[in-house]
Amino acid sequence: MNKSTIREITFKLLYSLEVQKNYEEENIELFFQDIELKSKQIKLQISEDIKNIKDNESEILNQISGNLKTEWKLERISKVNIVLLKLAIYEMIYKNIPYKVVINEVVELAKKYGEDASSSFINGVLASVVKKNNLQ
Repeated sequence: MNKSTIREITFKLLYSLEVQKNYEEENIELFFQDIELKSKQIKLQISEDIKNIKDNESEILNQISGNLKTEWKLERISKVNIVLLKLAIYEMIYKNIPYKVVINEVVELAKKYGEDASSSFINGVLASVVKKNNLQ
């Protein structure tokens, strides 16, 4: 399974947990059963990423809100976009994955799962995150 597929599974799980507002281990395991994910190593990696995103959620949300245009508020952003932004910021800042890779793949996920304007919105916010955090 390639990294792009793992990132997409992580997004789907994170979105599911965000909608349910329940990050219990039981829900994570049920998700893995539903998609018939068998690899213990991949399950562990995804679970750790979810836990770390949740543990750093307030800092990640601060990154998002600090990089929005002044007329935008977190509450105005769709769940899909918030989850994609959380995942991307986590990967760029906490996992040190090259920002070009992360932005490219998250923008593709936005095109697949978001609204028409999601990809450009996410690209703009993440470009600002990269600049403010000197990730270049």
